[in-house]
Amino acid sequence: MKFRLKAFSNGGGARAGVLQLGSNCSIETPALLLTTIKGLPAFISPDLLSSLPTPDSRLLQFSPLHFLEGISLKTISEMGGLKHIAGLRQDCIFNAVPRDSIISLPDFQSSNKTGASFDTPSGRRLIRPIDYMEMISSMKPDMWVSLADEVPSWVSEKRNTTSVDRTITWLDDCITSNLASITFGAVFGSIVGGSRIEERRRCAQEVAKRNVSGFYIAGFGLGESIDERPDLLGAVIESIPEEKPRQISGLGLPEEVLQGVAAGIDLFDSTYIYQLTLGGFALTFPLKKFGMHSSDDGPSDIGSDGTKINLKATIYRKDTSPILESCQCYTCQNHTKAYINHLFNVHEMLAQILLEIHNTHHYLGFFRVIRKAIVEGKFEHFRQSYIETRRNSIYATALSA
Repeated sequence: MKFRLKAFSNGGGARAGVLQLGSNCSIETPALLLTTIKGLPAFISPDLLSSLPTPDSRLLQFSPLHFLEGISLKTISEMGGLKHIAGLRQDCIFNAVPRDSIISLPDFQSSNKTGASFDTPSGRRLIRPIDYMEMISSMKPDMWVSLADEVPSWVSEKRNTTSVDRTITWLDDCITSNLASITFGAVFGSIVGGSRIEERRRCAQEVAKRNVSGFYIAGFGLGESIDERPDLLGAVIESIPEEKPRQISGLGLPEEVLQGVAAGIDLFDSTYIYQLTLGGFALTFPLKKFGMHSSDDGPSDIGSDGTKINLKATIYRKDTSPILESCQCYTCQNHTKAYINHLFNVHEMLAQILLEIHNTHHYLGFFRVIRKAIVEGKFEHFRQSYIETRRNSIYATALSA
């Protein structure tokens, strides 16, 4: 894996770079990892992935825990790894992360020094480093994240300290395992520490001493406030080398992504698009201008909060316009709000398919705008403009309610 930085924001921590694995695919950062279930986005098949912007849509994330039941690790390995099973192109980049907030959540109470405990569809499972490395070795991801003992912000100081110690020990167990020498992919060392700055700093400093290709800042989105994050992120960022990529979990909302980018994060994984699609929501915030005030790109729909609209609402039953007039995604070029509303009403899964295509296309566009803003030295202006526009939209919606 190679990572090259090419631009920094003026007076801030935001940065733009290029992540390359092998000779097949280069990804511009900051970038979004598309959440998958067993290797594919929930409602997008491999042939439909080609309708999304490339190479942005080639960056996929999966949880090895999704494969605890069903096809065996031996079979996956013999078939050439997860890419071959999922029928994906070889220029796709797979990133393996233990934590997955769709169906495999950390079990904070049951993790112990032996391994990390997760509540999964097949029951509570304890995953030891050796078990995890067997999964990674069989699935052959391009990147993988070490096990982490993630804890919520409200745990005791003792429990928080223990989680850091365990995470560092598990990292050592993973990278010194006999399987590590035959495991493909770049390892990202997990950094935890909850809502305690000193523990975050200690964990980051220890992980930075190890032979890792990048850093996975874990344990966010577990109860900390948005106001706490800048100091916590700052403690981590100042303790790790600049030249290696940084990934974070738990930040999915546009405002959270902008906060992470401002701190210097390169890769984001979240279930934001998946959760929006399940709820019937379509992203509609404007992208054309850094000021976010483009009159021909934003929604004029009643009930919009400035970020999304609910296509299950009866107001769209006879709306023959696309989700966004200027959107170039497959859904907006071929279908209307009324049709998607109808599909939801008759419980057709095609509703989620069309909606996830649009939401994914739109959010990848959001990241492209972020990268452009950084390169042109306008990121801080873009961030403040978005936050102001969002605040005004929420205020206007509240007044009209």
